[in-house]
Amino acid sequence: MGRAQEDWATQLAAWAIDPAILAAAPESPYGFPPGLFGTDRGAESTHRAIVAALPESGTLLDIGCGGGAASIPVAGRAGLLIGVDSSDRMLESFGAAAKAEGRPIRTFHGAWADVCGEVPMADVVVAANVVYNVPDIGSFLRTMTDHARRRIVVELTDSHPWTSMAALWRHFHHQDRPDGPTTADFLDVTIELGFDAHIETFHRVSVWANATPEVVLAFNRRRLCLPVERESEVAAVMRELEPAAPMSASTVWWDA
Repeated sequence: MGRAQEDWATQLAAWAIDPAILAAAPESPYGFPPGLFGTDRGAESTHRAIVAALPESGTLLDIGCGGGAASIPVAGRAGLLIGVDSSDRMLESFGAAAKAEGRPIRTFHGAWADVCGEVPMADVVVAANVVYNVPDIGSFLRTMTDHARRRIVVELTDSHPWTSMAALWRHFHHQDRPDGPTTADFLDVTIELGFDAHIETFHRVSVWANATPEVVLAFNRRRLCLPVERESEVAAVMRELEPAAPMSASTVWWDA
C-alpha cells in the first residue's frame, strides 16, 4: 500500500467514536433516515461524466447505489443497470426507480469488497458518496477500474461529511473531531495508483434541504450518541450555532 493510501486509511480511522461514548449510545449513530438519497439528489456533473462515456444501450454499474441518484437519471441511455448496496431496503428503492424508468436491472447485496467477484463488467462504473466509508481505498478503486470497459466515475464531498458536526460534538463530548480526508487526499490516491483523473467541483445541495426540522434534530441527536430525552438540549445548541457553510463536492473520473 502506497503512502497516499495509508494516509487515507489513517485519517478515516481517526473518525472512530470513543468506545465509551459508543457503548453508552442507546441506538446506532450510523446510517441515514429512509428516503434521504432519492433519485433527485444526483449531481449533474456526475451524470455528464457518465453520459459522455456510456454508449447507447450500454451497461452502467452503480456501487453503493442507494436509491439510484447517480444512475437512475441517466437510465434512459443504459440498456442495463447494475446496483450494488449493503442495504436491502436501498436495493428495493433502486429497483423500484429503475422499473419506473422501464430499465432492466441486476442487483447484488453486500459491500463491494465482498461481492465484486460476482459482479459483471460494465461500460461505466460509478460510486457516489461512498469512498469515505472505504479504508482500503486502493483496492476499492482498482476493482472498480477492473470492472469498467470505458470510464470510472466517483462523486464525493470535498471534506468528510461528519465535519459539519464538529461544534456539536465538541459541545457534548468535549472532543475535537478530525478534518480529513478530503478530495485532495483522494486525488493523491488516484495519482499514486496511476489513474489520469479529471475533476469537476460543484456546490452541493444539502441532503437535508427538504427534511423536516424534527428529522434533522433526531439524526443529529443519534449521531451524537445521545438518548432521545436530550433532544431538547441538542435543539437548543443547534439554534445557538451559526449555520454551516454550503458544502462543496466533486465529481472525479478517469477512463479505463
